[in-house]
Amino acid sequence: MSYQPSPYLFGGPHPWSSSNWTSTDDRVRGGASHSTLTINPTTNTALFHGTLDITTLGGAGFASQRTTSTITTWDLSSYTGLELSIPNADNKTYTLNLKDELPERRPGGRERSGVVWEVDFKGPRDGGKVRVGWEDFKATYRGREVRGGRKLDLAGVRRVGIMVRSFFGEQEGAFELEVEWIKGIQVDMGRYRDEPDASEDDEGEWDEKRWSEEDTRGSGSGWLCCGIF
Repeated sequence: MSYQPSPYLFGGPHPWSSSNWTSTDDRVRGGASHSTLTINPTTNTALFHGTLDITTLGGAGFASQRTTSTITTWDLSSYTGLELSIPNADNKTYTLNLKDELPERRPGGRERSGVVWEVDFKGPRDGGKVRVGWEDFKATYRGREVRGGRKLDLAGVRRVGIMVRSFFGEQEGAFELEVEWIKGIQVDMGRYRDEPDASEDDEGEWDEKRWSEEDTRGSGSGWLCCGIF
């Protein structure tokens, strides 16, 4: 198993590689959304882009890219959260996903559902940094929040993903998010929240998961509310 000691998970001193990522879009559920991760080797940035379709699944939809490695483990236990450097973004809400276990595969080859820790964010349209602390991540299972469950194993993160979803019709269409790097926030870096005016010295599976119990009780269509990650 390969451990990554650098605070940079992606980018920075590590070149982005499209072979380290794969798409997991709502097409696995009969949808029509699609995503691509395009690498610019000159700037060492990754562009997450595509189309979020909500018509095929009746208002639901998601598109995502996630890591492919089955041997890499990120030890993030010495950090207070993650920081993303985003040169360009649209006005859509994105989701950063983490997993500390790789799901088993079904007989047909598809992965079984598992617990995902996720946090929603918006990238600064004119470029900037987004900081998220570990307390901002919520454990979810098939798109719904898991309350009272175990904490994320920060010393053993096995998968990272970036997703855009419809929030049941709140956003759709073309999307673009450019990421320069993702790295751990050092303890002495202090703040970790969206601060477009922060200086360098400051570095430091849907909203459908918020369904009411009344809306979801007895429903047989839970798969529509979550991305496959």
